[in-house]
Amino acid sequence: MMAYGEQTTLAERKRRAAHRLIIGFDGFDVPEEIRRFARQAPPAGYILFRRNVEEPAQVLELNRALVDVNGEENPPILSVDQEGGRVRRIRETDWPPMRWVGNIDQLETTKKTATLLAEELLAMGFNTNWAPVADVDSNPANPIIGDRSFGRSPALCSRHVNAFMAAQHARGIISCIKHFPGHGDTDLDSHLELPIVEKEPPDLEQCELYPFQKAIEAGIQLIMTAHVLFPAYDEEYPATMSHTILNGILRQRFGYDGLIVSDDMEMKAVRGRWPLEQQLDLSCRAGVDLFLICSDYALQQEAFECLVHLQESDSAHDTLSIASQKRLFHLRERFFLVPPKPSLLDCVGSALHREHSAMVRSRGEA
Repeated sequence: MMAYGEQTTLAERKRRAAHRLIIGFDGFDVPEEIRRFARQAPPAGYILFRRNVEEPAQVLELNRALVDVNGEENPPILSVDQEGGRVRRIRETDWPPMRWVGNIDQLETTKKTATLLAEELLAMGFNTNWAPVADVDSNPANPIIGDRSFGRSPALCSRHVNAFMAAQHARGIISCIKHFPGHGDTDLDSHLELPIVEKEPPDLEQCELYPFQKAIEAGIQLIMTAHVLFPAYDEEYPATMSHTILNGILRQRFGYDGLIVSDDMEMKAVRGRWPLEQQLDLSCRAGVDLFLICSDYALQQEAFECLVHLQESDSAHDTLSIASQKRLFHLRERFFLVPPKPSLLDCVGSALHREHSAMVRSRGEA
């Protein structure tokens, strides 16, 4: 039988392991398996997709239920991909792709777009948006970024990424920029394959890295990794698992002290290429704080158990998990302690929002 102290230690390690996971699920209500997961230890947060959206009032109730599942001591990240254009989980307003916002190239238009979009997310109970894309659309053959990017100029992308981020933060929505160190010059979709960017460091610094560095200087607190291989920095592992890229460039060189979140660990760029425990081990050591696992409950549970085991087997992972938990708590303190002024649910798809979207589309469409 375990001694009381060992039980306490195991409970804390479970808590830290769960605090490294953002999980998704199917359906319009919280499934029993997600309630069961949270009972063992509440996750850092949840991600909703189109499969979870029936209509705005239902989304609000679902997010309220997820808050209840986690408990008041563990306020969850309640997140969605609401970039505009192709990546738009809530469809009441036809938000345009950010390329059209970049084509207009007026920061006030960008800020207003981000503010109105944030109003809708707040009304439905979200606190985090996996947007904007900070990738530079430097490869016309790219199958996954394209018009999700503000444009093909690093300086233009940087201006609008920072304006979008600042407007969301001002309205109380946490912004996450993605996909570090840059997914814009790939010719493969990382959902399906492992892309490789064959560029030398000077070219990467002038193009891919530039918007991320400027966003860090502007105060971004959440950055998502790319499941992309950059041989100039690391010939063996994609950015999500690369100590050279995440610790060496993002943490040490750029001085970033916010949260690093992986792209979805179910994507075929990483899943099945290495054992899950190796992926988590290397990613944690590289600097990843949070792991997105967007639908597979078995994988979510396996990742949780692996993260507990890594702490038990290596004191370095204890230290890393404590540091990640502190970053999560800092994010909560910054954004959750003083709740933003609420939005009314009828703003979602309102005439004002539709008119602004139509204006952007008419002026910015390429």
